[in-house]
Formats: sequence, C-alpha cells, structure tokens
Amino acid sequence: MSTAKATKKSAFSCEPCRRRKVKCGGEQPLCQRCAARNDECIYKLNPTLSYTQRLEERIKELEQQVKNLVSSPSSAPESSHPSPPPPSNPDASTQLSHHASDEAGINRSFRGLEVDDKGSITYHGATSFFNLPSDRNGNAVSDISYLGSSSSDTDSQRRDRLINNAWHQRAMENLSEIPEPFQYLLNVHWCWIQPLFNFIYRPVFTRDMQSMGPYYSHTLLNAVISHSIRWSRSNSSTRRILDEQYQGGIVFGKQARAMLFQELSTGVCTIPTIQALLLLSAQECSQGNSTQAWTYSGIAFRLIDHLGICVDSQRFPGSVPLSDEELEIRRRIYWGCYFWDKMICLYLGRSPSLQHTSISPSHIMFDDSAENDLWVPFGIPQTDPTWKYPPKTAHSASCFMSMCRLLVIFNEILIHMYDPLSQNTDAEIQACLDSQEPLLQQWWDQLPVHLRIDPVSLPALAPPSHIVTLNCLYHAFKILLYRPMLTGRGQCEVEGTSPIQRYLVESVTSATSIITIFDLFCRTFTMNYCVLSLAYCVYISSSIFLLQVQAAPDDNQAMRKLTYCIQCLQQVRQISPVIASALNNIEKELTAIGIPLETSPQMASQAQSSPPAGSTASASGSVYQISPEPNRPLPAISHPVFQPSFSHNFGPDAMSIEPGVFETMSTLQPLSIRVGAIQGSENRAPNG
Repeated sequence: MSTAKATKKSAFSCEPCRRRKVKCGGEQPLCQRCAARNDECIYKLNPTLSYTQRLEERIKELEQQVKNLVSSPSSAPESSHPSPPPPSNPDASTQLSHHASDEAGINRSFRGLEVDDKGSITYHGATSFFNLPSDRNGNAVSDISYLGSSSSDTDSQRRDRLINNAWHQRAMENLSEIPEPFQYLLNVHWCWIQPLFNFIYRPVFTRDMQSMGPYYSHTLLNAVISHSIRWSRSNSSTRRILDEQYQGGIVFGKQARAMLFQELSTGVCTIPTIQALLLLSAQECSQGNSTQAWTYSGIAFRLIDHLGICVDSQRFPGSVPLSDEELEIRRRIYWGCYFWDKMICLYLGRSPSLQHTSISPSHIMFDDSAENDLWVPFGIPQTDPTWKYPPKTAHSASCFMSMCRLLVIFNEILIHMYDPLSQNTDAEIQACLDSQEPLLQQWWDQLPVHLRIDPVSLPALAPPSHIVTLNCLYHAFKILLYRPMLTGRGQCEVEGTSPIQRYLVESVTSATSIITIFDLFCRTFTMNYCVLSLAYCVYISSSIFLLQVQAAPDDNQAMRKLTYCIQCLQQVRQISPVIASALNNIEKELTAIGIPLETSPQMASQAQSSPPAGSTASASGSVYQISPEPNRPLPAISHPVFQPSFSHNFGPDAMSIEPGVFETMSTLQPLSIRVGAIQGSENRAPNG
C-alpha cells in the first residue's frame, strides 16, 4: 500500500508540550505525546487573526441591529394611530421570529459538546453528573455557538475546501495498492451500498486506511468486507480466494464482531465503531437474524447520542472546535443512521429511535463531489464482450439528500399510522394522511428530473441502483400512506364519491410502478444485485395485489401481478433469507382463500406457457427467470435490447375496479409491514 503521513501537523502546540519544549503534533483533541504520557492535553492558544476578524464583524452586525431598533421608535409619533407596516411575507416573518425565539431558548438550555476524560467528544444534559446549573455557563455556550453560526468563513469556502480534499484523496486512492480480494470487495461497497446509505465518508476512510487515522479501523474494514461478500459471488477469482483463504468470507464477519466487542469493552468507541455496527446490522437483517440486527442498530443509535453526533456541531460546538471535515463526517453519519433507523423499523415492525429535532444536524452535504462521479455496475459479469453498460452520472449526493427528505416525511407515517406500541386511532391516521399526502406529493414534484423514473416511459436501461431504490421507496411509502384507508381505517365520511376509490387507484398505480421499475432493474443488473430495501418494495406492492385478489379472486390482472411479486421474492430469498417470512405471510393469505401458493392459477398457466412478453436473465448464483419458453436460449445478462418480462398498461382499463371491490376490501386485514422473522431467528447461525 502507498504510504501517507499519519497525522496532520499543526502550527500550534498544547500546553504540556510547550512547557516541556518538545514538538507537538497538534492532534485534536489529544496529541500523541500527551496520549502516550497520559497527560491532560490542553490547547490554550491566542485567537487567530481570522477569528478576531469574525468577532469584529459580528460586533458591527450587532451594533447595526441595535441602531435600527433604537431608531424605530422615533418614527412612531408621526402617526396618531401608529401601526407597523405589514411585512411582504407575513408567514416568513412569523416563522423567522419563532425560529429566532426557539434558537435563543435552545442556546440558553443546551451546553454544546465537550471532550470527556477519555478524549472522546460527547455531551451531557443539565441533569447529568457532569453539569451544574449555571446561567453563566449556559450563556457562554450560547455566545460561542451563535458566533460560530455567523462566521465569515462562508459555506461556499467550506464546500470548496472539502471538495478539493475529496478530489485529492480520490487521486491518492487510485495510486494505492490494496491486495485482492479486499480491493474488489471495497469497490463492491462503493458501487452498490455507499451511494444509497452513505454510512462512510469515502475520502477520509481511504486516507486514514493508509495512515491508520481516526476514521479507519480494522473493525470497520472487516465489516465492510463481510457485508460486500454476497455481491462478489459472481466473480470466480474473488470467490476462489475467499473459499481457499478466508473460509468463504466467514472469517471477516467473525473478526468484525470480535473486534467490535473489544472496542465496546474498553469504552472507547468512535465513528468507525458506529459505521461497523450499521453494516453488521444490515447484514444480519438480510439474513433474518432480527435479534442481532436490532441490537447492533440500537448500540449504533446510542453511540450517536453518546458522541454528540445527534447535535448540530456547527451551531452548537460548545468547547470543542471541529474542522470542516469533522463536521461533514458527523452530519453524514447522523443521516445514515436516520436512514437505517427507518428501514430496520419497517423490516421488523418496530418504532423508530431517531427523531429529527431543532438541535439535530442540518440537512446539508457540503462535499457533493460524488454527484458527478461516473457510475458503472461493478462486478456484473459480461457475457457479451461487444457490449458494456454505458457509464452514467452517479448523482449520489442529490439522491441521498432526496432520500433523507423523503424519510423525514415517512417518519411521520410510521409513527402515526404504524406504531406497534400504541394503537393509532382512526382520527390520528386520518390527520396523518391529510398532513403527509401533500408533503409526499410536493417531494415528488420537487424531485430533480435526473432522479425520477417514469414507469410509463421507462428508459432502455435502468439508472444507477440507488436511483432505482429511491423511486421504489417513494412508491412504497405512498402505498403505506393509503393502505390503512383501504381496509376501513381513517375517517372517510366526505361529500361525494368515497375517497377509498382514489386511494385504491393510487395504491395500485404505485404497486404497479414498483414492479415495473424492479423488472427494469433485474433485466439490467440481474437479481443478484437487489438490495433488501428494493425487495421490501416488491413485498409492499404484493400486499396491494393480494388485497385485490382477496376482494375479487377472479381478478386475473391482480393475480398475474401478485404472481410476479411472489416469483421475484422467491428468488431474492436465496440471497436474503429474511424474505422467507414475507413469502410465508403471502402463502397464508392465499391458502385462506383457497389458492395455495404452489398451485395458484396464474403460476400453473405460466408453468406451461410463456408470458405475453417474456424475458429471462441468468447469472451465476440465483437466476432471474419468469417462465421462459422451452428450449429458448437465455439472452445475455447485460444487453440493451431486452424486452420487458412484465407487460404493463397504465391506461384507464388497467386501473378500472368493480364497485363491489371497495366495500369488500374494507373488511380485509392487510399484510404486516414486517418482513423480518422474529420467531426462531435467534437460533440462526451467524453468517460471516
């Protein structure tokens, strides 16, 4: 591997090094010399010129505000009936006033971040052993945080520094020499996982991997490798190395867990600890090990609190000065945790742990350099040497930001419609629908064109996988917003036509959109590269088709779509065993209406004849196949001339529903939103 400096030198020295007159590395929050000598590392520096200038500018701003306030009353006597002129935007003025008032209240009560006796950044509330009530301390923190927020060091300057560093680190990464299979498995992660979840800030991880810096750990590397293995089975050389030298890859998962518990036992946990926990949680969830998945994620979310990452470190720095890089990392890991919190709650049917509050990190990504990266489906074997997937712009930064905004909306749906711990009332469900439906539509209307997939006019090839998942999750969340109304929840007494008809049409349209987009994904990338969140969307769409079949067993179109979902889930089960629970749910419901899963009419007919527009795609491992014609050669797995294996029609006829279905559907019980098997999952063997 290439070498790099292990530490970033500083022009300043801590007090112990200054007293001993030795060279100080300037590491924050604890320099190496003080760490080795177990000394208290304190930086008592004179204010820099830029800091002094920022203070002076802030003083000028405050003086101008005071001057304006003083001059305002003098104009009052000009009128015998004085009334303030209406603002140009009353709502904006009111919101600004309320926001300023809220900020002032938070600043008075919140003390900001601090460094504990182990050198870790943390925070403690007013009731803790670590704080005494003190107006003086509270005001001091308020002043510091307020000054920090008005710094003349503009966001554009911060963005430029981060992007320049990111490009520099990417160039250094290309020069590094990481042995196989590690390089291959890292590339798998950067392609299929990182753009979607953003658990890891790539520039600092790859840099610190060379220098053993603070944002790399062997625990995290083992977790990344272990999580990436299931996407690497199609590569024969990588699979051979894993089988011959690493027990098929199981050793990486074992090492990650062993080192993780060692970190927890010492009580010194870092951001890489959180990242490793998230990856292990995602891996265990896919395997159906719900106990491990829920526990790992819970520890990660607790550490988010413990390390103060749940706090906007830019607005509330306290006594801990953080660099641009540190602020960027903390924001990203917070939103990565927020994302995973909502997804694992969906999979397992639990209540979300993380809530976005007034002191949470802002929804900003200053380093958006990954937006313009070229994305290609790494690792997919090419059976046709004359054709390759054309590189596309990744748009990973805007995709992740859009995903986070979508999840903030869905969090309300999850709490007020699907809270497993409290029975949501019909009035609460209806209020949630009324408030979140326009927000969901607004999100879609504001979604950039380059992130939007039109199911009616599909492209020839699927866009990058994270964009596919974003679109499918939007439609899944839309279904979950309307689905309670289809089964008699909410308060639907309104004048005119019952809104359940509109809810059903919207749900069926979204469910059909999901399987249409999913079919495009499978024809482009094969089923092997389907992430669990994408499979979950197929499960949610199947719940709508199942309701249609339960209400009208002779509905061939609904049965055909349901059959497609079942066949897809059966194949995804080979790489994500947790899907077995979802299939069991569907089988029970079909059996109850006299349609066994193995012998459903649609499946029986498909076993003997090809679908209206058939297509197959094969790959080493699982096979994506929707009843091909006998003796028909399988086409290449990555070829631009595939024909859709699912013929769709979004015209009025496709959405037409018999009036009796609406009344029947209101008496049905929908599928659980949970796909995670709880019973018996504790006994599953851990999968490395």
